[in-house]
Amino acid sequence: MSERRYVITFGCPDRTGIIARISSFLAEAGGLIVEAAYHSDLDTGWFFTRQEVRADTLPFDVEELRARFAGVARSLGAESDWRIDDTAERPRVVLLVSKEGHCLYDLLGRVAAGELDVDVRAVIGNHDVLADVTRAHGIPFHHVPFPAHGTEGKAEAFAEVRKLVDEHDPHAVVLARFMQILPPELCEAWAGRAINIHHSFLPSFVGARPYHQAHARGVKLVGATCHYVTADLDAGPIIEQDVIRVDHGDSVADMVRKGRDIEKVTLARGLRWHLESRVLVHGNRTVVF
Repeated sequence: MSERRYVITFGCPDRTGIIARISSFLAEAGGLIVEAAYHSDLDTGWFFTRQEVRADTLPFDVEELRARFAGVARSLGAESDWRIDDTAERPRVVLLVSKEGHCLYDLLGRVAAGELDVDVRAVIGNHDVLADVTRAHGIPFHHVPFPAHGTEGKAEAFAEVRKLVDEHDPHAVVLARFMQILPPELCEAWAGRAINIHHSFLPSFVGARPYHQAHARGVKLVGATCHYVTADLDAGPIIEQDVIRVDHGDSVADMVRKGRDIEKVTLARGLRWHLESRVLVHGNRTVVF
């Protein structure tokens, strides 16, 4: 994106005149809208919009825009269901990993190539096998061991992970095959920021070993789901999904190999859309513009 933009995302009870109200507000300030998307959900009666405005066409900065727009939001019944982001702020990301590195390799490669313009502040792993590749990209790696069995010491490990993550105040906390279930307090603290890639086309085959579950059922498609993390295991709002065909001749190992390709691209797309403020969450559903 060449020029600086302010991105407005907004949700409110649907009614006549919402688009006119927002457009008039921006026009009166001289704002040039360069991208706009709208959706009216007939089932919930909720209206959603995402709009990009060229920053150099407004006579004030993003903080004043937020202050002025708050009145518009209140008048339309959206007290808190809105935000304005500034594309000049490079998104901060922290990655959580375990042993499997395919999602990490993919994201680091996209960042190195300039395809994904994010600031990866740190990678945190409950194993240290991915430390070298992380540091080769000039990114700090933190090893936080977790107990192999039982729960003793797990709370302390999650407390350390939380401390390491929160010091960066990231826009996204990415569970890039972290293989640990976040406790409810972390799900709440990182709500709307913690993103997981689940190696299954949810809601089928939740939890551990989904490829083994899929193989046992004789499925013809395997997939991956990028979703926000909530306290309900693998049940958070879905950002993106994709699938690949398999058949009766594929072993579990074949499914895992094919599935990894889908996991990488699904996570990358979901993370990009999140960081570009293209994902609006309403209840347990999403609108992705």
